[in-house]
Amino acid sequence: MKSLPFRQPGRFFRGNLHAHSTVSDGALDPGSLIDAYRRNGYDFIAVTDHFRDRFGFPITDTREFRDSEFTTILGAELHPAALENGEDWHILAVGLPLDFPAASPDEDGPTLSRRARDAGAFVAIAHPHWYSATMNDVRSIEAAHAVEIFNMTCHMANDRGYGWYMADLLLAEGRKLLAIATDDTHAKPERPDMFAGWVMVKAERLDPDSLLDAIKAGHFYSSQGPLIHDIVISDDRSTVTVETSPASSIQVCGRAQRTRDVHGNGITSCTIDLDRVQNDYFRVTVIDSSGKRAWSNPIWLD
Repeated sequence: MKSLPFRQPGRFFRGNLHAHSTVSDGALDPGSLIDAYRRNGYDFIAVTDHFRDRFGFPITDTREFRDSEFTTILGAELHPAALENGEDWHILAVGLPLDFPAASPDEDGPTLSRRARDAGAFVAIAHPHWYSATMNDVRSIEAAHAVEIFNMTCHMANDRGYGWYMADLLLAEGRKLLAIATDDTHAKPERPDMFAGWVMVKAERLDPDSLLDAIKAGHFYSSQGPLIHDIVISDDRSTVTVETSPASSIQVCGRAQRTRDVHGNGITSCTIDLDRVQNDYFRVTVIDSSGKRAWSNPIWLD
């Protein structure tokens, strides 16, 4: 409960944590990519080009695009070998230093993700459904802070953009993981994958260190459009009150089938009993009239 963002100091900043430029396989150069997000109401972005040998193991330097109204966090998408199905890993690392050493041919997913976390990065298991990662695969990434629970480019590519099922299985095993929504934009004309999934981070300052600290602490929620204004758990932990932008459904999900839900038109506040939901954690989903969603991080009650 201490990680809920709503009563934290500061204000909410909107950001995309997963994007690709011409430094790897994106269609826009870093400056043009950043300008597009800036013009569309974002406060920050992480340009996370593919950390592969054929691209020169890049950490794309976006520091020149920072100012008092918009900032960037350095990062990359890591690709060690290999999943059980033989595919290379896709591991998001946001907050890497520019001198992060290249991956060695024998580094596996657990090793490279741990090295990224030790270097200061926020580590997320990217789009597990998209390339059929198994539970054995994702269990092995012990350094992960989060699971990517929505990825727009994967949603557009093969209808496998959601990752909550895998996240829920890990949560049920006791892994205290966070959940992020992203674009994974490549900005190619044939696939409109921009401005569709983001994080709303509560931080005191719009600078990379402050944002990264807040993200690691879980002081954010994820969205495709709806706003979550507040989540308040009663002192006796018997109810949760959710305040949102107008919604058609608010759902509180715990382990397995434990769920409570409220449906209607233009719901902006509701109080939900937790008696059939809570065990040790739950999460909140808000759905608006167009079907777009916002998600809290898992809320642990211990």
